[in-house]
Amino acid sequence: MSGDGRDALPLAGVRVADFTWVWAGPVSTLQLALLGADVIKVESSLRLDTTRRLPPWAEDVPGANHAGYFNQYSQQKRSISLNLKQPEAVQAAKDLVAACDVVADNFSAGVMDRAGLGYEALRRVKPDVIVVSFSGYGATGPKANYIAYGPVQVPMIGLASLSGYPGLGPSEIGLSYGDPNAGLHAAFAVLTALWHRQETGEGQFIDMSQWEAAIGVVSEAFMDHAMNGRQPARQGNRDQRQAPQGVFPAAEEDEWVAVACWSDEQWHGLCAASGRAELARDPRFATAAARKQHEDELEAAITEWTRGRSWSETVETLQRHGVPSYHVLSNRGVAEDEQLNARGVFSELEHPEVGARRHIGAPWRFGTSDVRVRRRAPLLGEHTDEVLRDVLGYDAAHIAALRACGALE
Repeated sequence: MSGDGRDALPLAGVRVADFTWVWAGPVSTLQLALLGADVIKVESSLRLDTTRRLPPWAEDVPGANHAGYFNQYSQQKRSISLNLKQPEAVQAAKDLVAACDVVADNFSAGVMDRAGLGYEALRRVKPDVIVVSFSGYGATGPKANYIAYGPVQVPMIGLASLSGYPGLGPSEIGLSYGDPNAGLHAAFAVLTALWHRQETGEGQFIDMSQWEAAIGVVSEAFMDHAMNGRQPARQGNRDQRQAPQGVFPAAEEDEWVAVACWSDEQWHGLCAASGRAELARDPRFATAAARKQHEDELEAAITEWTRGRSWSETVETLQRHGVPSYHVLSNRGVAEDEQLNARGVFSELEHPEVGARRHIGAPWRFGTSDVRVRRRAPLLGEHTDEVLRDVLGYDAAHIAALRACGALE
């Protein structure tokens, strides 16, 4: 891995053969790319990555290189086209693995084996290779061959049973938590495996279940069952013990403020901020247990105050009094937020087909490494010849022959 110096990235010198697609896999390899690894995405025009086929597209014009979803999670990567239905392409993939440190895939269990690219085949090519395969349910067990997508995993980890309002049924949360969660777990596992290889010289196969990784998202509820044998009740935006916890309307139409009081001190701060000091002395709200018992009346009093002023006035006043609060941001609000922009959260690199578009960049700041987005997302197969020539050592005649037999489609 990298040496010293301000420009030395943590994973400089590490190369990744990236067979992942959709969301979970690309999230994982994006983290490795941001840390400095040379991530080479293997894809094919004959079976486009799902995210190349999904909106939003730039200017609402569909196209494999126009998809904002793909361009977000493929920043910092290179793209090589290989039609793995062709034996010549499979051999090229093995040659690529021989030049890599890490191989990543998030296909269903057995897919890579059937393609001739399973761990046993790859370790014969490179004995110390690190392979991370994060299928939906792991490589073993009765559900190993089930197809998995993030929305299915939300109810499978019990999250849907917790989401919703009292008296109503389970609620879909509108986000595939299992995907990015699995991606981050897999990236961490790879970092650990790289450290292990650095210490021992040994590669390894990491068999990760996206389902198992996601269970930690609901650890409190799971432990309530384990410790007490009960199912937590659905409670909307409220907390199980503390109040007030929720979102409250501002004077502007469809503008809201999130408020979370975790202590008596913060509750007293809210009372002072709202000019309702008498609420702090009200027996109904004097303790956390009392506030929870009288939560409807408590929220009504807060709503009466927030409705009478702008969200910005409410947030600034509450923050000044030490109360955790913030504006409920729209997507535009996130993109324009002064804190995020001051931190340099976003990247805007010129793209040959869609121009400079705003993307989310690296979420960390390193004291001794300049970790940031340096390369836009690749066009489909943009680096095929470059990788075949410079990484695999193929000459022009070999590359031409691969193209002629359809191995590079």
